[in-house]
Order: sequence, then C-alpha cells, then structure tokens
Amino acid sequence: MISDVPKTSPRRVGGAVRFFRHLVPWVGGLGLVAAIVAGLWPKPPIVETTRVVTGPLRATINEEGKTRIQQRYVVAAPVAGYLRRIPWKVGADAAANETVLAVIEPLPPALLDLRSRTLAEARRDVALASQARAKEAHRFAASELKRIERLSKDQVVSSQELEAAQSRESAATRELAVAESSLKQAEAELREFSVAPGNAHSAQTPVEVRTPVTGRVLRVFEESARVVNAGTPLLELGNPAELEAVIEVLSRDGAAIAPGTKVELEHWGGAQPLQARVRLVEPAAFTKISALGVEEQRVNVVVDLLTPITERQSLGDNFRVEGRIVVWEENRALKVPSGALFRRGREWAAFVLADEHVGLRVVQTGRTSGSETQIVSGLREGEEVILYPGDRLRDGQRVQTKVIATEK
Repeated sequence: MISDVPKTSPRRVGGAVRFFRHLVPWVGGLGLVAAIVAGLWPKPPIVETTRVVTGPLRATINEEGKTRIQQRYVVAAPVAGYLRRIPWKVGADAAANETVLAVIEPLPPALLDLRSRTLAEARRDVALASQARAKEAHRFAASELKRIERLSKDQVVSSQELEAAQSRESAATRELAVAESSLKQAEAELREFSVAPGNAHSAQTPVEVRTPVTGRVLRVFEESARVVNAGTPLLELGNPAELEAVIEVLSRDGAAIAPGTKVELEHWGGAQPLQARVRLVEPAAFTKISALGVEEQRVNVVVDLLTPITERQSLGDNFRVEGRIVVWEENRALKVPSGALFRRGREWAAFVLADEHVGLRVVQTGRTSGSETQIVSGLREGEEVILYPGDRLRDGQRVQTKVIATEK
C-alpha cells in the first residue's frame, strides 16, 4: 500500500538554508547590541544603611594630661655645713617629724699653710706691739690727767688745759680698746687654725633634718656627701595618695567647662577608667605650639580623682593619662552615626531609605560625640538612613542595600 506523503523539493530546502544563513549575522548583531545596552544601563548603587535609634549619648572633650601630687615639699639645708651621704632612695617612706632625712655637720676649720701661718703670727705680734703702745699711752694720759686735775683744784692751770687732758685720756682709752680687740682677733685666728680638724669638728653638734610630712621621697637632689650652703635643696617629698590630674584643653573648650564636671581618665595603665571631677579651670591661659606648628591658646583643667587609692596603687606622680571631660550627657537621645549626615548649604541633611528608593531629608542636629550625633528633628526612631552617601546619590534614586555581617 502506497501512502500519499508530500515530498519537499530540493529547491525549497536550499532556500530555507540560505535564509537562515543570512539571518544568523543579524541575530548575532542584535544580541551584541542588547549585551552592550545591558552593560551600559545604569545599575542601582549599593549603599550601607543604619537605623535611627534612641540611646545614651554624651559630648566630651578629649585631651591628654598628667597626674601630679597636690602638695610637694622641697626639704632644704637649714644651715651651711658638711652634708653626710643621704641613704634614702626615691620611693622610700617617711614619717612626719620622725624620719631623719639628712645630717649636716659643722664645717671644720681650714688648714693654714706655712705662709698663711707666718702671716697670722705676724699679725698677732703686731697686735701685741700695738697693745703695748696703747697701754703705755693710756697710762701716760691717765697720770697726766690726774696731775692736771690736782693743779686745777689749786687753780694753777686753766680749764682749757684740763679739757685737753681729758680728751687725750679718752682717746688713749679708745686706742687701747681697739688694740686689745685686734689682739684677740689675731690670737683667735691663730688658735682656730692650730686645732686639729677632727677635734674641732667633733666639738660641735650635727644638725638633723627631719621630714615635715608623712609621704614618700619623690626626688633626691643631693645624694653624695659634700659641703652645702644654707637653702640648698636636698630632697623632694609628697604623698602619692593625694593625686590630682592636670589636663590641657583649648581655651574655648575650657570656657565651657564648669567645676564639678564629670571626667574619666583612660589609658593610665589599668583596665578600668578612673573617675574624677573638675575642681578648677585655671583663670590664665598660655600659648603652646601644636605638633603641626600651630600656636594654640590652652588652659589647665585641674581634676580630683574619685577612684579609691586601692584601685590605683600603681599610679604615681607625672604619669600620662587621657582625659575625657563629659560636658553633656543624655540617656535617651535620638541619634544616628555622624557618617550618615552631610551638609546641604547651611543645613544638615540625610538620605532616608524607603521601598528601595532614597529620599532627601533636612534634619536639625544637637550634640555630638564625634562618632554619633543627636537628632533634634527631621528623623524618627527606626527609620533607615544611608551611611556615607557621598555625591553619587540623588533624591528619589533607586538603590541596592548592602548586607553587613554583624558579630555575634
């Protein structure tokens, strides 16, 4: 049985093949154009987002400072003399009016050489001769005065001669006193330098210098034995329990700090920050050159440490600390990261994310901690804002959010 199946003619098959051959380049060109258009078509930028939250926020002034002992005492030599070697080292404990810090012995007399001794003996001999002459002159003037006084009673001599005799006797008395004083001085000088140094030194009592307060030795100025003058600094004392901190801040920041302001001292060597309170903002500022070579007006802020001494026993005098002065604090503040805000003219603004599109929002800011900023108006709690928007975003633009992995 023969079926009636239509047969394709060779001519029709060849035409179809030629048609598809001509169509392939066009299809490939259209695909290439589509790929180029798809590649050049603007894609939604990838952005990072964060939420507006309510939480604690505080504004601080962060500056470096150092600790210091409130009351420092410099113990000086009360008299001139020979200082014995001081046995105390830095850090040694001292009890008020009990611990002997130093002993000062009287200076031994200087030894005379042969020339000096000869001169001293010559001065003594001259003084002896002067005394002898003065005694003879005084004896003669006294006897002459007695003789003239007897003659004056008999009215043999005039009153003028009597007064002259009295004047000569008074002058002779004064010359005798001067001669005797010079002799005593010469004999004392020769006798002092003739005594053995050991005997003269031990004949006088040494002076003991006791500590005026209870504390520790902070510095030893004179350790070795030597001759010192009165007022020479010997040691420096202080009580490490009475510590305070001095923080240098800009004068414009110091004007906004009030006594009693809360302060935290960090990076002092312990695990926890030290609690402190502002006691005084010094009334006089000073000029200081910054690390960049800029002149700055700074002022010292003195703070009292509130942390007990038992929790900061390793902290000492002139230790470096980083002060965090809390000038404002709020437990429930509406805040966003500072990186979400940018300037728009004279105002602050932020991009808010809604339905994969961003909207420009003008906001009013309050205090800032540096990393976070308080929002007074313009944003609500829970809204998503764009972090670090830059200048690539526009109002109403479609964006693609980036998923940020968080630590668990």
